[in-house]
Amino acid sequence: MKRAIPMTQMPEGTAAEQAAGKGREGGPPGFTGLEAIRAKLSSLPAPDDRARAMAAERNGELTKPPGALGRLEDLALWYASWRGDPRPDLTAPQVIVFAGNHGVCAQGVSAFPAEVTAQMVANFRAGGAAINQLAQAFGARLDVHALDLEHPTNDFTTGPAMEMSAFLAAFETGWCAVDPAADLLVTGEMGIGNTTAAAAVAAALFGGAPADWAGRGTGVDGAGLARKIAAIEAGLIANPARDPLEVLRSLGGRELAAMAGAILRARHLRIPVILDGFICTSAAATLEAAAPGALDHAVAGHVSAEGAHRRLLEALGKVPLLDLGMRLGEGSGAALAIAVLKGAVACHSGMHTFAEAGVAEG
Repeated sequence: MKRAIPMTQMPEGTAAEQAAGKGREGGPPGFTGLEAIRAKLSSLPAPDDRARAMAAERNGELTKPPGALGRLEDLALWYASWRGDPRPDLTAPQVIVFAGNHGVCAQGVSAFPAEVTAQMVANFRAGGAAINQLAQAFGARLDVHALDLEHPTNDFTTGPAMEMSAFLAAFETGWCAVDPAADLLVTGEMGIGNTTAAAAVAAALFGGAPADWAGRGTGVDGAGLARKIAAIEAGLIANPARDPLEVLRSLGGRELAAMAGAILRARHLRIPVILDGFICTSAAATLEAAAPGALDHAVAGHVSAEGAHRRLLEALGKVPLLDLGMRLGEGSGAALAIAVLKGAVACHSGMHTFAEAGVAEG
Protein backbone atom coordinates (compact mmCIF):
# COMPACT_ATOMS: atom_id res chain seq x y z
CA MET A 1 0.00 0.00 0.00
CA LYS A 2 1.42 3.37 -1.03
CA ARG A 3 1.70 6.08 1.60
CA ALA A 4 -1.08 8.67 1.50
CA ILE A 5 0.09 12.26 1.80
CA PRO A 6 -1.86 14.22 4.42
CA MET A 7 -3.47 17.45 3.37
CA THR A 8 -1.68 20.59 4.49
CA GLN A 9 -2.30 24.27 3.90
CA MET A 10 1.27 25.53 3.75
CA PRO A 11 4.67 23.84 3.80
CA GLU A 12 6.59 24.16 7.02
CA GLY A 13 9.84 26.10 7.19
CA THR A 14 11.04 29.41 5.89
CA ALA A 15 10.71 30.51 2.29
CA ALA A 16 14.46 30.05 1.90
CA GLU A 17 14.23 26.46 3.13
CA GLN A 18 11.38 25.74 0.74
CA ALA A 19 13.24 27.24 -2.20
CA ALA A 20 16.28 25.19 -1.31
CA GLY A 21 14.22 22.02 -1.24
CA LYS A 22 15.07 21.29 2.38
CA GLY A 23 13.88 17.83 3.32
CA ARG A 24 13.22 16.85 -0.30
CA GLU A 25 14.72 13.77 -1.84
CA GLY A 26 17.83 14.56 -3.83
CA GLY A 27 18.19 18.17 -2.66
CA PRO A 28 18.08 21.28 -4.84
CA PRO A 29 19.36 21.13 -8.43
CA GLY A 30 21.08 24.52 -8.31
CA PHE A 31 19.79 26.14 -11.50
CA THR A 32 22.51 28.64 -12.38
CA GLY A 33 21.27 29.50 -15.87
CA LEU A 34 18.97 28.47 -18.68
CA GLU A 35 21.43 25.81 -19.78
CA ALA A 36 20.84 23.96 -16.51
CA ILE A 37 17.12 23.83 -17.30
CA ARG A 38 17.86 22.79 -20.88
CA ALA A 39 19.97 19.92 -19.52
CA LYS A 40 16.94 18.67 -17.58
CA LEU A 41 14.83 19.00 -20.72
CA SER A 42 17.33 16.97 -22.71
CA SER A 43 17.26 14.02 -20.31
CA LEU A 44 13.55 13.33 -19.94
CA PRO A 45 12.59 9.92 -18.53
CA ALA A 46 10.36 7.83 -20.78
CA PRO A 47 7.25 5.89 -19.78
CA ASP A 48 7.57 2.22 -18.90
CA ASP A 49 6.45 0.39 -22.04
CA ARG A 50 6.51 -2.99 -20.31
CA ALA A 51 4.19 -1.78 -17.56
CA ARG A 52 1.85 -0.35 -20.16
CA ALA A 53 1.82 -3.60 -22.14
CA MET A 54 1.05 -5.59 -19.00
CA ALA A 55 -1.67 -3.12 -18.04
CA ALA A 56 -3.16 -3.40 -21.52
CA GLU A 57 -3.18 -7.18 -21.20
CA ARG A 58 -4.99 -6.92 -17.87
CA ASN A 59 -7.43 -4.39 -19.31
CA GLY A 60 -8.38 -6.89 -22.01
CA GLU A 61 -9.27 -9.49 -19.36
CA LEU A 62 -11.45 -7.34 -17.10
CA THR A 63 -15.14 -8.08 -16.62
CA LYS A 64 -16.46 -5.65 -19.22
CA PRO A 65 -16.91 -5.52 -22.97
CA PRO A 66 -13.79 -4.26 -24.79
CA GLY A 67 -13.63 -0.46 -24.68
CA ALA A 68 -16.75 -0.18 -22.52
CA LEU A 69 -15.08 2.31 -20.16
CA GLY A 70 -14.03 4.52 -23.04
CA ARG A 71 -11.35 7.04 -22.27
CA LEU A 72 -11.00 5.77 -18.71
CA GLU A 73 -9.20 2.75 -20.11
CA ASP A 74 -6.67 4.91 -21.97
CA LEU A 75 -6.11 7.00 -18.85
CA ALA A 76 -5.43 3.92 -16.75
CA LEU A 77 -2.85 2.63 -19.23
CA TRP A 78 -1.20 6.05 -19.44
CA TYR A 79 -1.03 6.28 -15.66
CA ALA A 80 0.35 2.75 -15.34
CA SER A 81 3.10 3.50 -17.84
CA TRP A 82 4.35 6.54 -15.96
CA ARG A 83 4.16 4.87 -12.56
CA GLY A 84 5.87 1.74 -13.91
CA ASP A 85 3.15 -0.42 -12.38
CA PRO A 86 0.68 -2.48 -14.45
CA ARG A 87 -1.82 -2.45 -11.57
CA PRO A 88 -1.21 0.92 -9.91
CA ASP A 89 -2.82 2.75 -7.01
CA LEU A 90 -3.52 6.48 -6.87
CA THR A 91 -3.42 7.40 -3.19
CA ALA A 92 -1.10 10.40 -2.80
CA PRO A 93 -2.03 13.30 -5.09
CA GLN A 94 -0.37 16.65 -4.47
CA VAL A 95 -1.80 20.05 -5.39
CA ILE A 96 0.56 23.02 -5.32
CA VAL A 97 -0.66 26.60 -5.68
CA PHE A 98 1.93 29.23 -6.59
CA ALA A 99 1.18 32.94 -6.21
CA GLY A 100 2.92 35.91 -7.81
CA ASN A 101 2.31 39.56 -8.63
CA HIS A 102 2.72 41.22 -12.02
CA GLY A 103 4.12 44.60 -12.97
CA VAL A 104 1.99 44.67 -16.12
CA CYS A 105 -0.97 45.44 -13.86
CA ALA A 106 0.21 49.04 -14.13
CA GLN A 107 -1.32 48.99 -17.62
CA GLY A 108 -4.83 48.53 -16.23
CA VAL A 109 -5.22 44.95 -17.47
CA SER A 110 -7.17 43.54 -14.50
CA ALA A 111 -10.51 44.24 -12.87
CA PHE A 112 -8.95 43.66 -9.43
CA PRO A 113 -6.03 45.34 -7.60
CA ALA A 114 -2.79 43.46 -6.98
CA GLU A 115 -3.53 43.34 -3.24
CA VAL A 116 -6.04 40.58 -3.93
CA THR A 117 -3.20 38.12 -4.60
CA ALA A 118 -1.96 38.28 -0.98
CA GLN A 119 -5.53 38.26 0.32
CA MET A 120 -6.30 35.07 -1.59
CA VAL A 121 -3.08 33.45 -0.37
CA ALA A 122 -4.32 34.11 3.17
CA ASN A 123 -7.62 32.49 2.20
CA PHE A 124 -5.82 29.42 0.85
CA ARG A 125 -3.87 29.10 4.07
CA ALA A 126 -7.06 29.46 6.12
CA GLY A 127 -8.73 26.69 4.14
CA GLY A 128 -11.43 28.96 2.71
CA ALA A 129 -10.96 28.75 -1.07
CA ALA A 130 -12.46 26.43 -3.67
CA ILE A 131 -9.15 24.64 -4.15
CA ASN A 132 -9.06 23.76 -0.44
CA GLN A 133 -12.43 22.05 -0.70
CA LEU A 134 -11.57 20.17 -3.89
CA ALA A 135 -8.19 19.01 -2.61
CA GLN A 136 -9.80 17.73 0.58
CA ALA A 137 -12.64 16.06 -1.33
CA PHE A 138 -10.21 14.00 -3.40
CA GLY A 139 -7.62 13.26 -0.74
CA ALA A 140 -4.93 15.57 -2.05
CA ARG A 141 -2.21 17.31 -0.09
CA LEU A 142 -2.37 21.06 -0.71
CA ASP A 143 0.72 23.27 -0.54
CA VAL A 144 0.80 27.04 -1.10
CA HIS A 145 3.88 29.02 -2.14
CA ALA A 146 3.74 32.83 -2.22
CA LEU A 147 6.56 34.09 -4.44
CA ASP A 148 7.89 37.48 -3.33
CA LEU A 149 4.48 39.17 -3.49
CA GLU A 150 5.91 42.41 -2.15
CA HIS A 151 7.95 42.79 -5.34
CA PRO A 152 5.89 42.38 -8.52
CA THR A 153 7.64 41.37 -11.70
CA ASN A 154 8.71 44.14 -14.02
CA ASP A 155 6.16 45.57 -16.44
CA PHE A 156 6.91 43.50 -19.54
CA THR A 157 5.70 46.24 -21.87
CA THR A 158 9.09 47.89 -21.36
CA GLY A 159 11.41 44.89 -21.01
CA PRO A 160 11.73 41.42 -19.46
CA ALA A 161 9.31 40.60 -16.66
CA MET A 162 12.07 38.93 -14.62
CA GLU A 163 15.77 39.27 -14.24
CA MET A 164 17.51 35.96 -14.78
CA SER A 165 18.13 35.43 -11.05
CA ALA A 166 14.45 35.98 -10.19
CA PHE A 167 13.32 33.64 -12.95
CA LEU A 168 15.71 30.86 -11.89
CA ALA A 169 14.71 31.23 -8.23
CA ALA A 170 11.02 30.89 -9.10
CA PHE A 171 11.67 27.91 -11.40
CA GLU A 172 13.70 26.19 -8.70
CA THR A 173 11.03 26.85 -6.08
CA GLY A 174 8.60 24.96 -8.28
CA TRP A 175 11.06 22.14 -8.85
CA CYS A 176 11.70 21.71 -5.12
CA ALA A 177 8.02 21.96 -4.17
CA VAL A 178 7.17 18.56 -5.65
CA ASP A 179 7.08 15.76 -3.09
CA PRO A 180 8.80 12.65 -4.48
CA ALA A 181 6.27 10.53 -2.57
CA ALA A 182 3.37 11.98 -4.55
CA ASP A 183 1.80 9.83 -7.25
CA LEU A 184 -0.02 12.66 -9.06
CA LEU A 185 0.63 16.39 -9.40
CA VAL A 186 -1.69 19.34 -9.97
CA THR A 187 -0.27 22.85 -10.19
CA GLY A 188 -2.43 25.91 -9.68
CA GLU A 189 -1.84 29.63 -9.48
CA MET A 190 -2.98 32.93 -8.07
CA GLY A 191 -1.83 36.26 -9.43
CA ILE A 192 -3.75 39.36 -10.45
CA GLY A 193 -2.78 40.11 -14.05
CA ASN A 194 -1.59 36.60 -14.88
CA THR A 195 -4.04 35.94 -17.70
CA THR A 196 -2.28 38.81 -19.49
CA ALA A 197 1.08 37.15 -18.92
CA ALA A 198 -0.26 33.78 -20.04
CA ALA A 199 -1.73 35.28 -23.21
CA ALA A 200 1.56 37.00 -24.01
CA VAL A 201 3.46 33.73 -23.52
CA ALA A 202 1.02 31.84 -25.76
CA ALA A 203 1.20 34.49 -28.47
CA ALA A 204 4.99 34.41 -28.43
CA LEU A 205 5.08 30.61 -28.62
CA PHE A 206 2.34 29.97 -31.18
CA GLY A 207 1.91 33.20 -33.11
CA GLY A 208 -1.30 34.89 -34.08
CA ALA A 209 -2.60 38.27 -33.03
CA PRO A 210 -2.65 39.25 -29.35
CA ALA A 211 -6.41 39.54 -29.62
CA ASP A 212 -6.53 35.81 -30.42
CA TRP A 213 -5.10 35.00 -26.99
CA ALA A 214 -6.43 37.79 -24.75
CA GLY A 215 -9.63 37.18 -22.82
CA ARG A 216 -11.59 38.92 -20.12
CA GLY A 217 -9.82 37.11 -17.28
CA THR A 218 -11.41 38.09 -13.98
CA GLY A 219 -13.99 40.18 -15.83
CA VAL A 220 -12.50 43.27 -17.47
CA ASP A 221 -14.84 45.39 -19.56
CA GLY A 222 -14.30 46.29 -23.20
CA ALA A 223 -11.88 49.09 -22.39
CA GLY A 224 -9.95 46.80 -20.07
CA LEU A 225 -9.72 44.13 -22.76
CA ALA A 226 -8.38 46.72 -25.20
CA ARG A 227 -5.71 47.71 -22.67
CA LYS A 228 -4.85 44.05 -22.20
CA ILE A 229 -4.40 43.51 -25.94
CA ALA A 230 -2.29 46.65 -26.20
CA ALA A 231 -0.09 45.50 -23.31
CA ILE A 232 0.48 42.12 -24.98
CA GLU A 233 1.36 43.84 -28.26
CA ALA A 234 3.83 46.10 -26.47
CA GLY A 235 5.29 43.15 -24.57
CA LEU A 236 5.91 41.16 -27.74
CA ILE A 237 7.72 44.13 -29.25
CA ALA A 238 9.75 44.87 -26.13
CA ASN A 239 10.75 41.20 -25.77
CA PRO A 240 11.49 39.87 -29.26
CA ALA A 241 13.24 36.63 -28.19
CA ARG A 242 11.20 33.53 -29.02
CA ASP A 243 13.27 30.90 -27.26
CA PRO A 244 10.63 29.22 -25.05
CA LEU A 245 12.50 29.63 -21.77
CA GLU A 246 13.28 33.27 -22.58
CA VAL A 247 9.61 33.75 -23.40
CA LEU A 248 8.68 32.43 -19.96
CA ARG A 249 11.23 34.72 -18.31
CA SER A 250 10.39 37.79 -20.33
CA LEU A 251 6.60 37.59 -20.55
CA GLY A 252 5.57 35.25 -17.74
CA GLY A 253 5.57 35.63 -13.99
CA ARG A 254 7.05 33.96 -10.96
CA GLU A 255 4.07 31.65 -10.52
CA LEU A 256 4.20 30.59 -14.19
CA ALA A 257 7.92 29.85 -13.88
CA ALA A 258 7.31 27.87 -10.68
CA MET A 259 4.56 25.80 -12.31
CA ALA A 260 6.89 24.98 -15.20
CA GLY A 261 9.61 23.95 -12.74
CA ALA A 262 7.22 21.70 -10.82
CA ILE A 263 5.90 20.04 -13.98
CA LEU A 264 9.42 19.35 -15.21
CA ARG A 265 10.38 17.95 -11.81
CA ALA A 266 7.35 15.66 -11.93
CA ARG A 267 8.55 14.31 -15.27
CA HIS A 268 11.92 13.42 -13.77
CA LEU A 269 10.16 11.66 -10.90
CA ARG A 270 7.72 9.94 -13.30
CA ILE A 271 4.80 11.55 -11.49
CA PRO A 272 1.81 12.05 -13.82
CA VAL A 273 0.43 15.59 -14.05
CA ILE A 274 -3.05 16.99 -14.57
CA LEU A 275 -2.87 20.43 -16.16
CA ASP A 276 -5.27 23.14 -15.00
CA GLY A 277 -6.55 26.09 -17.01
CA PHE A 278 -5.18 28.67 -19.42
CA ILE A 279 -2.43 30.04 -17.17
CA CYS A 280 -1.09 26.66 -16.09
CA THR A 281 -1.27 25.33 -19.65
CA SER A 282 0.55 28.39 -20.99
CA ALA A 283 3.37 27.88 -18.48
CA ALA A 284 3.56 24.16 -19.32
CA ALA A 285 3.57 24.92 -23.05
CA THR A 286 7.00 26.51 -22.73
CA LEU A 287 8.40 23.09 -21.77
CA GLU A 288 6.76 21.39 -24.75
CA ALA A 289 7.99 24.12 -27.09
CA ALA A 290 11.53 23.74 -25.72
CA ALA A 291 11.50 19.92 -25.87
CA PRO A 292 8.70 18.24 -27.86
CA GLY A 293 7.26 15.42 -25.78
CA ALA A 294 8.06 17.14 -22.48
CA LEU A 295 4.35 17.03 -21.57
CA ASP A 296 3.75 13.38 -22.40
CA HIS A 297 3.31 12.76 -18.67
CA ALA A 298 0.53 15.36 -18.50
CA VAL A 299 -3.17 15.34 -19.37
CA ALA A 300 -5.49 18.35 -19.59
CA GLY A 301 -7.85 18.36 -16.64
CA HIS A 302 -10.41 20.66 -18.22
CA VAL A 303 -10.99 23.36 -20.78
CA SER A 304 -11.78 26.66 -19.13
CA ALA A 305 -14.14 29.43 -20.12
CA GLU A 306 -11.12 31.62 -20.96
CA GLY A 307 -11.56 31.48 -24.73
CA ALA A 308 -7.94 30.94 -25.71
CA HIS A 309 -7.54 27.88 -23.50
CA ARG A 310 -9.19 25.60 -26.05
CA ARG A 311 -6.94 27.03 -28.77
CA LEU A 312 -3.89 26.41 -26.60
CA LEU A 313 -4.90 22.82 -25.82
CA GLU A 314 -5.39 22.17 -29.52
CA ALA A 315 -1.91 23.51 -30.22
CA LEU A 316 -0.55 21.06 -27.65
CA GLY A 317 -2.69 18.14 -28.84
CA LYS A 318 -4.34 17.78 -25.42
CA VAL A 319 -7.99 16.69 -25.14
CA PRO A 320 -9.54 17.94 -21.87
CA LEU A 321 -11.16 15.54 -19.44
CA LEU A 322 -13.84 18.04 -18.37
CA ASP A 323 -15.67 20.99 -19.92
CA LEU A 324 -17.66 22.69 -17.16
CA GLY A 325 -17.28 26.39 -17.98
CA MET A 326 -14.87 26.93 -15.08
CA ARG A 327 -12.47 29.89 -15.04
CA LEU A 328 -11.35 30.19 -11.43
CA GLY A 329 -7.73 29.08 -11.62
CA GLU A 330 -6.12 27.92 -8.35
CA GLY A 331 -5.76 24.45 -9.89
CA SER A 332 -9.51 23.94 -9.36
CA GLY A 333 -10.40 22.35 -12.70
CA ALA A 334 -7.45 19.97 -12.56
CA ALA A 335 -8.23 19.10 -8.93
CA LEU A 336 -11.77 18.17 -9.92
CA ALA A 337 -10.33 15.95 -12.66
CA ILE A 338 -8.43 13.98 -9.99
CA ALA A 339 -11.74 12.19 -9.46
CA VAL A 340 -11.82 11.09 -13.10
CA LEU A 341 -8.29 9.73 -12.98
CA LYS A 342 -8.91 8.06 -9.62
CA GLY A 343 -11.95 6.39 -11.15
CA ALA A 344 -9.95 5.17 -14.12
CA VAL A 345 -7.21 3.70 -11.93
CA ALA A 346 -9.67 2.18 -9.46
CA CYS A 347 -11.58 0.39 -12.21
CA HIS A 348 -8.41 -0.88 -13.86
CA SER A 349 -6.70 -2.10 -10.71
CA GLY A 350 -9.72 -3.14 -8.66
CA MET A 351 -11.99 -4.89 -11.14
CA HIS A 352 -11.80 -8.66 -11.41
CA THR A 353 -10.76 -10.40 -14.57
CA PHE A 354 -13.18 -12.88 -16.13
CA ALA A 355 -11.11 -15.71 -14.66
CA GLU A 356 -11.06 -14.18 -11.17
CA ALA A 357 -14.80 -13.56 -11.22
CA GLY A 358 -15.72 -16.92 -12.73
CA VAL A 359 -17.60 -15.15 -15.53
CA ALA A 360 -17.69 -16.69 -18.97
CA GLU A 361 -16.11 -14.54 -21.68
CA GLY A 362 -18.14 -13.79 -24.78
